[in-house]
Amino acid sequence: MDLDSTATLNSGNKMPLLGLGTWRLNDRTADTIEAALKMGYRMIDTSGDYGTQPGIGQGLKQSGVRRDSYYLVTKVEEDDDAYGATKENLHQLDLGYTDLMLIHRPPREGVGEVLWQGLQKARDEGLTKDIGVSNYSVDQLKELADKSGETPAVNQIEWSPFGYSQQMLDYCKQNEIIIQAYSPLTRGERLDDETLGDIAQKHEMAPPLVILRWCLQIGVVPLVKANQPDHMRQNLRVFEFELDDDDMKRLNGLNEEFSSLSSKPMYLKA
Repeated sequence: MDLDSTATLNSGNKMPLLGLGTWRLNDRTADTIEAALKMGYRMIDTSGDYGTQPGIGQGLKQSGVRRDSYYLVTKVEEDDDAYGATKENLHQLDLGYTDLMLIHRPPREGVGEVLWQGLQKARDEGLTKDIGVSNYSVDQLKELADKSGETPAVNQIEWSPFGYSQQMLDYCKQNEIIIQAYSPLTRGERLDDETLGDIAQKHEMAPPLVILRWCLQIGVVPLVKANQPDHMRQNLRVFEFELDDDDMKRLNGLNEEFSSLSSKPMYLKA
């Protein structure tokens, strides 16, 4: 496993194993994206409601990296016209297509069949290569697949050793759904955990790297937000070591359905 390794989606398309999140990215968005791509990052995650897409588009161009050499994820909102919002996102990014388009969160009523139809249309017209969801529970994933006849390629959810779902992990593996983990580093809230620190010290790695490695070893794709060059560079060291069975058992035992955003991860409250 290294920086060039990929996960295979249920469409057969490939996705990098590590991504850069851009929620609340600073006002030097373009320079941050350019720096990340030059360091070796190959997946950028964004959304129309982050306000970062114009800067991301500029940074992608500044980097000089070919379009087919990076992976771009963005999202439509639950009250959007999904097809129209896909086109608007591409306009903001100044791109011809995105690699993955997600429903940002399930609507208040139902599971978003109309939104899904809009994304299917966008994909059929070449505006995106794959489609998926974010913040969906297992039951919502099942219902959307049953009603549409198509299983999402991805479910992007809050995920860390302190807050995850074995049921979700098992269901997604059984149905070839990739889990993308947002806020895997708990927005810094749990990085001083004693168990995490012990494992980090054992491997002579920083605690954030232990969490990212844990994600990779259970088959989850982490999206980590960083805008300082040192932090971005450090995250790439996740491929330099491996957790052993005892490490994984101890990390798995930290789960308490923790969320840095609310009382528990959104997909567990649905």
